[in-house]
Amino acid sequence: MPRTKVRHGWRRWINTVNISGLVIALLTAVPLYWLFVSAFKTPKDVASTPPSALPKEWTLDNFGEAFGTNNLATYMLNSVIVAVSTTVIVLVLSLLAGYAFTGRKVRGGTGIMTGLLMLSVFPAVAVLTPVYLLERQLGLLNSFPGLIIPYVAFNLPFAIWIMRNYLQGIPASIEEACELDGAGPIRTVWSVILPMSKPGLFTAGVFTFTAAWSEFLMALTFNSTTGSRTIPVGIALFGTQFSTPYGQIFAASVAATVPIVILVLIFRKSIVSGLTSGAVKG
Repeated sequence: MPRTKVRHGWRRWINTVNISGLVIALLTAVPLYWLFVSAFKTPKDVASTPPSALPKEWTLDNFGEAFGTNNLATYMLNSVIVAVSTTVIVLVLSLLAGYAFTGRKVRGGTGIMTGLLMLSVFPAVAVLTPVYLLERQLGLLNSFPGLIIPYVAFNLPFAIWIMRNYLQGIPASIEEACELDGAGPIRTVWSVILPMSKPGLFTAGVFTFTAAWSEFLMALTFNSTTGSRTIPVGIALFGTQFSTPYGQIFAASVAATVPIVILVLIFRKSIVSGLTSGAVKG
């Protein structure tokens, strides 16, 4: 095949990839842009036809009413407690489990990891009723542990996979040197493995925090009081039977999205490093 034809073929492929990426970026950015500008519109402006691309009159009333009248601050605090607690527990357990499953420490590790992968994609709705009945018997409904425990259970398998794939890239000679120095497994993990596995931890942490922060079904089922609701449930219950405050919903959604955006922007390099390392070494 002539070299010119090969070059043209690569150029067409690259152009297709670029166009596809641009389309995907637009499909993602347009709803986010609409969400942001609508949060600053007046109720009349939100309901106007045709809708305007920019607010005719910028206002912060939607944010004031969302945080004041609709208890958004309480919902955000609840989400912070639940998401942070879930993330910390998942990271500790996934680091230890991932280290144990790095190929030579646990018999049948491959089969166990395959089972964990199957659990990570298991639909939560399938176990919602039995978990609800169990939590009711244990008195965990309308409490933070009632959400943290199932969140840990559902997010831990995927986090273990991330940590296991990342830790497989750490040379075995480093662990052997620690053993020669008399360090036990816990000391090795704390002093050597933990500092070297930060990208993997950041990746697992961001995925876990985002999942716990945005989870809706279990939060709606297990916690029904204002003092225990998280952000997704709180926003869904804005309004009354006869009115829907779209401006306040937009404002609350923006407030709920900001922490995730900040988290991803701060740790974006570590997230990419953790994912690519896991893909290459796993």
